[in-house]
Amino acid sequence: MTDLTEIHNFLLCETPDAWIDQALEHQDLMLIDHANCEKKAAGTAMNLMYRYVSDFELLNKMSRLAREELRHFEQVIAIMEARGIEYPQIQASRYAAELRKPIRTHEPERLIDTLIVGAIIEARSCERFNKLAPKLDEELKKFYLSLLKSEARHYQDYLGLAKKAAAGESIDDRVALFLELDKELVQSKDSEFRFHSGPVR
Repeated sequence: MTDLTEIHNFLLCETPDAWIDQALEHQDLMLIDHANCEKKAAGTAMNLMYRYVSDFELLNKMSRLAREELRHFEQVIAIMEARGIEYPQIQASRYAAELRKPIRTHEPERLIDTLIVGAIIEARSCERFNKLAPKLDEELKKFYLSLLKSEARHYQDYLGLAKKAAAGESIDDRVALFLELDKELVQSKDSEFRFHSGPVR
């Protein structure tokens, strides 16, 4: 069993119960958007590998992360295919785009902020998998619980790399800013259900 105490202490709030209820009502849509999230997570890691080629620790950790996220994507679409769930194009939720808006545009601040956002997205995903899993059928429960260890490590990798990029400067204020935004986004009403949306109004 993966201990998520650190992640629960890191995030400022739990996923609202209303979102959990809506996820149970829209499991096909949840899986479709979950697949999209895994693709995007792999893409983010690859983009970092292309942009910051001089940091070997970042290159190694992002390479492993990208492989794991693509493996998760394969697992999600295998479940979808087995259940007869089609894979249409759907619009992304506002969550990631809004979370990235305060990212600074100069270096190394851009890298620091991007890594902090990555850590928060991974932590929130981990928290949602854990809260949702006990309410799902056995196959999805087992699958979502199996993701916790790697997602928790991804959060730690991103946060550790952000601290390294800051070269001894505190990143606490930036972490606090993005965590407040995460809290606002997951608690406020959304127009459409998505894996990282707030409750649908």
